[in-house]
Amino acid sequence: MTKQERATRTRDALLTSAAREFDQHGYTLARLSAISAGAGVSPGALHFHFENKAAVAAAVECEAATVLRRAARIVYRQESNALQNLTDTSHALARLLREDIVVRAGFRLSCSRGFRTDLNLRQEWQSCVQQRLAEAADEGLLTTGIGSQQDLVRAVVAATVGLEALCRDNSEWLSAGTVTGLWRTLLPMLAGPETLAALKPAGSAAVPGPAHAPVG
Repeated sequence: MTKQERATRTRDALLTSAAREFDQHGYTLARLSAISAGAGVSPGALHFHFENKAAVAAAVECEAATVLRRAARIVYRQESNALQNLTDTSHALARLLREDIVVRAGFRLSCSRGFRTDLNLRQEWQSCVQQRLAEAADEGLLTTGIGSQQDLVRAVVAATVGLEALCRDNSEWLSAGTVTGLWRTLLPMLAGPETLAALKPAGSAAVPGPAHAPVG
């Protein structure tokens, strides 16, 4: 193994350990000593890769954003209409939040009061919802008389992000069954009868799996 490969493995181990620490204790209470111990490296090795706790957290958040954006691109390439694509993307998001510790911790860090960077993963999700609903309107998929697109965006974002918040106390809130039930409720409000008949609340695309250590 080359020196560069060892450095990459050490950094990846530190990111995973940091994600577990941030997920369990939040940014403020997370300890660098616990992060280095969880990665099986010395504090000096941690500081070789990251200047301080904020730098570690920023790296976790950035990696989470990369994985989430990649998953959204994979789903977007599937041949489906905009409403089905939005449904499928939400299933991908939920699965990553359930199963990928770095994504889960990064998403929470992005919404943390004690930690701020230029990233805002909730805002990115809102932008994704807004784009898909605009595409659905252009495709003639939305039913008439359901209010403004902005109201629809807020409703979908509030419902989906709400599942992530509730999951902190009960993981069932982000289960595939719960997300499916959410879309069984939302889609009849969004789509006309002909469009609705072809939509799959349980998702239709292959949902990207975790890229990092599972939550546990």
